[in-house]
Amino acid sequence: MGRPSQAQELWRLLKRLWQQLLRLEMPRQALTSWKASGTTAVVLLCLLVALISSWPWLVEPSLRPGIPAPFTVTAPKAATVVDSEALEQRRSQLGLRTHVQVVDERLSRDLEQRLERQLKAITRLADSDQVQVAPINVSPDERNWLSSLSPRALQRWEDDLRLAQKRMLQQGVVGSVARLQLVKAAAFQLEGTPEQGRDLGARVVASSLQGHSNLRIDAALSQRMLEDLLTQQGIPTIAVSKGELITRQGEPISTQSYAVLDYFGLVNRRPLIGAWLQHFAEALAGAMVMLLVIRSRRVSLEARQALLALGLLALVQSLKLWLGAAASPLALLVPPTLLLAQGLGTTAGLSWLAIASLLWPMPVSAFFDQRILIAAIVAAITAVLADRQRNRAQLLQLALLVPLAALAAEWLLLQLTLYRGEADARLPIGADLSGEALVLGGLLLGVLLLSPMVESFFDLLTRTRLMELADLERPLLRRLSCEAPGTFEHTLMICGLAEEGARAIEADVDLIRTGALYHDVGKLHGPQWFIENQDRGDNPHDKLDDPHLSAGILQAHVDEGLKLARRYRLPKPLSDFIPEHQGTLKMGYFLHEARRRDPAVREADFRYRGPTPRSRETAVLMLADGCEAALRSLPPDTSEHQARDVVRSIVEARWRDGQLSDSGLSLAELELLVRAFVRVWRRMRHRRIPYPIPARKGYSA
Repeated sequence: MGRPSQAQELWRLLKRLWQQLLRLEMPRQALTSWKASGTTAVVLLCLLVALISSWPWLVEPSLRPGIPAPFTVTAPKAATVVDSEALEQRRSQLGLRTHVQVVDERLSRDLEQRLERQLKAITRLADSDQVQVAPINVSPDERNWLSSLSPRALQRWEDDLRLAQKRMLQQGVVGSVARLQLVKAAAFQLEGTPEQGRDLGARVVASSLQGHSNLRIDAALSQRMLEDLLTQQGIPTIAVSKGELITRQGEPISTQSYAVLDYFGLVNRRPLIGAWLQHFAEALAGAMVMLLVIRSRRVSLEARQALLALGLLALVQSLKLWLGAAASPLALLVPPTLLLAQGLGTTAGLSWLAIASLLWPMPVSAFFDQRILIAAIVAAITAVLADRQRNRAQLLQLALLVPLAALAAEWLLLQLTLYRGEADARLPIGADLSGEALVLGGLLLGVLLLSPMVESFFDLLTRTRLMELADLERPLLRRLSCEAPGTFEHTLMICGLAEEGARAIEADVDLIRTGALYHDVGKLHGPQWFIENQDRGDNPHDKLDDPHLSAGILQAHVDEGLKLARRYRLPKPLSDFIPEHQGTLKMGYFLHEARRRDPAVREADFRYRGPTPRSRETAVLMLADGCEAALRSLPPDTSEHQARDVVRSIVEARWRDGQLSDSGLSLAELELLVRAFVRVWRRMRHRRIPYPIPARKGYSA
């Protein structure tokens, strides 16, 4: 192989310069790596979403009523076709009148046992001289009559009652029959019984049967009766002449046309492999594009958060198939969009909404298309507003206002469609717009109630949760302020610098503020080892006199901070601030001391273990942490230009050290951060007017 030519060398040089220029102008943050199990679960769920979305083309007929006809068809011959829709309608009308009931022996035995219990109570009443509670009202004359009966006569009377009840049960008893009618029927069955015994016995039998039935519906007999009625009235049919137009291409297929097409064998019921593969590929590509869009905007996306978005998509697609034409676009699209926009940002909510709206598995009418459009607009507005709400009260207001806006939009759409005179202007749910708005409001409130559990399980960091975690009365922050007050004041100072820097480069201000509050909580493990907490100037590192051990103590505040973050269940985006704000920086003072004693000491032993900042927010905090002490130590007469040079030198040192290579910060943003930090320093060092302090006056006794 010969040496490369000068042209090739020049081309490689230009290519390398171009790549470096691209990295400077459009830096990329490092993507959060997923475990193999998480990646496998995401891929499998993408395949499930694609299968659910394409299911109709795998199991449904090629044609169905309501969809546009793909071709024009005329009848090949004359025929008489059963009108299936009219037949089903007639069946539903006759159904309520064709319930055949038969006697259920089990129910009859229960009623016979009920009579036996009442007869035992009557027998005890006859044998006792004291007044007792009876199952029916017994007059004194009837009580005396019972007492006068011999055991044989009493047994004969009871047998008459049993026989009378059995005859009535064989005819069938309905629970809604009036008591008076039951008494008359029982008295009729007891014609041969003496008058006093007949009246009392009729009431006893009626009491055992009142409110109960021994009849049940026989499905086979009911179906046979229904078929007989349909045969008597005639089965509805459609007369078709040869050459008669059945469907015209592009026009919706009616139920009658579908029945005729099915009669002539023009409805393909075999799986449409080609159409299914096409829709399967479309749904799979849609799910993958959704994940790519979300991850390009949120590089810290975890596998379980991707599973949440895909799981919601699979659930909504399943509900679309199950509900069919009764599916409400508002109820299916708006609540998941709100949940994802809260937890993963507006981009995630909008990308999910786009895929869920496009992947509607069933063909829909023109009016339904308009309803989907309205639902998509309402959901998009909800996604934009949800990411800006800073507490749950504002989210509650949003959940109440969105259904009202959706109700107004759908009402206007319905009125406009009716005004145009379109025949298909009806809602599948019976045009119950107010009911649909109530369902939507209930689902949104349910999302707000479940969101804390969803946030915890999927490690979502919503705006409201950030505000709650930034409360200085939180237990961990209270510990920091009480046990390490110097570190707490240092934290508040860094908060000011980091917030201003975040605003300058349009980073997430709320995330930086909350992350800054927790970035040094690991110093609670040993506050006295850090100079900001040493009140009397005694430094325990001087007594330790071992740079290696001192470096281990500094690293320990990162390790202990991560332990506290797990103990107090801080979300991962916040716990990332703990190690990343130090990155792999050198512990300069102790490295210098160690090399003074042993020049061969390894520099790696005096660097933090990292990782380096993997987001713009953690990088801003690292720079704010490095500049805070330098800015506070500047003399009072320092000019703004000199302060800017000091800050810029610190930022450039971090850049040269490779600490910002994975952060996504560009050189232009670094300059904006320098100016923002100096603005905060300028506000911190404002001059005060000297107030005269009057001398104390003495008081005489």
